[in-house]
Amino acid sequence: MKKIGILFGQENTFPQAFIDRINEKAVEGIVAEAVSIDKVVQGEPTEYAVIIDRISQDVPFYRAYLKNAAACGTAVLNNPFWWSADEKFFNNVLAKKIGIPVPNTVLLPSKERPDDTSENSFRNLQLLDWEGIFDYIGFPAYMKPYAGGGWKNVYKVENIDHMFQCYNETNQLVMMLQEEIKFTSYFRCYYLNGDRVHIMPYEPRNPHHLRYVQEPQDYSPELLKTVEDYVIALNHALGYDFNTVEFAIRDGVPYAIDFCNPAPDAELTSVGAANFEWIVENAANMAIERALKHKEGANNLTWGTFMQNNIKDFTAMNVEGVNQATEAVQKIYSHIEKEVEVEVEEVASMDSATAQNNLLNSIGTATEEEKEDLKKIKGVGPKLEKTLNSIGIYTFTQVSKMTEREYDLVDSLMTSFKGRAKRDQWAEQAQALLNEN
Repeated sequence: MKKIGILFGQENTFPQAFIDRINEKAVEGIVAEAVSIDKVVQGEPTEYAVIIDRISQDVPFYRAYLKNAAACGTAVLNNPFWWSADEKFFNNVLAKKIGIPVPNTVLLPSKERPDDTSENSFRNLQLLDWEGIFDYIGFPAYMKPYAGGGWKNVYKVENIDHMFQCYNETNQLVMMLQEEIKFTSYFRCYYLNGDRVHIMPYEPRNPHHLRYVQEPQDYSPELLKTVEDYVIALNHALGYDFNTVEFAIRDGVPYAIDFCNPAPDAELTSVGAANFEWIVENAANMAIERALKHKEGANNLTWGTFMQNNIKDFTAMNVEGVNQATEAVQKIYSHIEKEVEVEVEEVASMDSATAQNNLLNSIGTATEEEKEDLKKIKGVGPKLEKTLNSIGIYTFTQVSKMTEREYDLVDSLMTSFKGRAKRDQWAEQAQALLNEN
């Protein structure tokens, strides 16, 4: 049995209607309920294949719970990692990047410094170019938080003095100042699961319960198609499963105004019966589809094309970088190998007397009177010590000077124990013994 859960707060109509609609469909192996949480243990999965999130933006505990659930395989709608990272100013940036019209917008620092900061925290912030900002935005304009929603702390500012008066009230909020789009039509559009779009005529200047226009005018099919295409393009880029996008129509052009609403209004008393029926039915179908596609323990989240494409580009860049580094290392090692091969060939072609002279010229000579106990070197026994003495090696100082070439010369002068000097790192051992003295 795969469970679909909905996590919600103060909503009264949508959550239960959503649950009832799924259960009424009686899809085999699928059941819906309100999410129930009695403990959250790191790395332990929930009992839900799918969770619809309607409240974590207001309850940090729920957001952390959902990230844990998502990491353990639950399909959380919307992706809690992306939702945590996203905000309205970035939405505008991304819209411009993918060619969707948005109002001219600038970011403003908070009027008051955040807690636990000082003047030194803002050394990189210069005096703002207010004249340039006002020329770019114009008046009237809208000032609103760069993140958040619910029409909280939104100001319509008529002129410069009014703007600063309102700005002084914003305390520690980071704000956006945005061009006013004087519109002839306005739409709020539900978006679900990649391809479902419901365009609703909307009047944002009305009281909240009267904003959804019940008797809309006729709109051209071309305009509605453009709006639908923009809704899909924005949400594909952002990676939302459940969102609303608002458009103001000016001179026939849809300007995206607000499209970071991952827990959009879906109350019956607010959206009206027809819109409510659409969102309940389509949200239920979306959740069922995701439950049927759910793979236990896998990553079942939706990631937008912005993230996907950047990861692909980063991976490709890293692969290219690794390939270039590998080629460089291969060239280096090829060069080293050729040098070693030459040295080995030189050593192999030497007669014993020449090899012995070259070895002692490198490590120095010593006499039997200077003889030290070479058996202290791991791997050197009485027989091997005697062989080394016969070559002219008596001291730790001589052994400590050995490198790869000297190891090869030693091997060429011995009939047994070949390779032991290099394997047992005689030079390092001899140096350690010298240091002890």
